[in-house]
Amino acid sequence: MTVIKEDAPPLSRAQNRLLRRIFNGRTIPVFADGRPLPTNKEAGQYLLSLDLPDRERAYAEIKEQAKLPRRVVDPTAWPPDRM
Repeated sequence: MTVIKEDAPPLSRAQNRLLRRIFNGRTIPVFADGRPLPTNKEAGQYLLSLDLPDRERAYAEIKEQAKLPRRVVDPTAWPPDRM
């Protein structure tokens, strides 16, 4: 369970929007500090539990993983059979 620090500043609107966009339709979890974050809510709670420098580093790590594939691809399913 992630404990959110009460005195921590909230995530910015842009950060919340980007997290929603990254996790929308994703079937492969994103990892930050070796911890799997399957949803944007879990990612936001995790980021809020960190100190500001660690939060920025973890946020940058999540942004980098956004460039990777979003879904598990079965290589045997593509290309589809032509009839």
